[in-house]
Amino acid sequence: MHYVKVKGILSSKNGMNLYRGCAHGCIYCDSRSKCYHMEHDFEDIEVKENAVELLEQALLRKRKRCMIGTGAMTDPYIPLELEIGNVRKALELICRYGFGVTMITKSNRILRDIDLLQKINEKTKCVVQMTLTTYDDDLCKKIEPNVSDTKERFETLKRLRDAGIPTVVWLSPILPFLNDTKENISGILDMCVKAGVYGVICFGMGLTLREGNREYFYKQLDKLFPGLKERYIRLFGNQYIIESPNNASLMRLFHQTCQKHGIEHDNERIFRYLNEFEEKSAVRQLSLLDFGLSGGI
Repeated sequence: MHYVKVKGILSSKNGMNLYRGCAHGCIYCDSRSKCYHMEHDFEDIEVKENAVELLEQALLRKRKRCMIGTGAMTDPYIPLELEIGNVRKALELICRYGFGVTMITKSNRILRDIDLLQKINEKTKCVVQMTLTTYDDDLCKKIEPNVSDTKERFETLKRLRDAGIPTVVWLSPILPFLNDTKENISGILDMCVKAGVYGVICFGMGLTLREGNREYFYKQLDKLFPGLKERYIRLFGNQYIIESPNNASLMRLFHQTCQKHGIEHDNERIFRYLNEFEEKSAVRQLSLLDFGLSGGI
């Protein structure tokens, strides 16, 4: 862990990363790619020491409230968060100033903040995005070794559902010859149905590999699945997009299952939902009172 001061915290699309780097050890992580110019070891977490102060300043400057996103590059609920608490502090600000939030995570540590997530969702909108890759917990512990296993994530999704917080699942990545099976996809989608998720994001059955994350991925394949790296190299070479040979049949299964159970499965519509800021009735009523528009005739 090391500390840095940064000049800004919100991107042009209102996304933020309070940390850089991760300790979860997922073997396929795209954030290891060299194109992101991380100048430190990936497991040496960079803590943005002035992030919370910058976030408050940014929220105060906003002319319109909006959805604030986090987790696109670094899971906000890495173990270090329990010590530092920057995510909790950020959520407190988002709640105080009436903004919405959407978060991407693989960790059940998010339940620590379920009280704040509920408060935000009561006033505006809070959506939790959870990544699910494999129905098999033994495989999950190999490819995502230092984070909540699938069963724990499933229980988290149900807890969020019971708290009235909408959820979206990322069905990604699907690794050829490891989790690209009908049994795996059906198992994950069954969890999504039981957890009552709003939608499932899927860009196809496969993964992306580029300089930085490809080398780490192949190193882990050698360690965990001897011989599989050579199969990848033979079939895919240096392709960026690695598509499962089972992509077509698994995508049909994905769309048919979501359609049958009323789960949103159009990526564009899901992203539009994630980005749309909403005010709940109590907030709108307060606004009407402020302008003297809520009385009868």
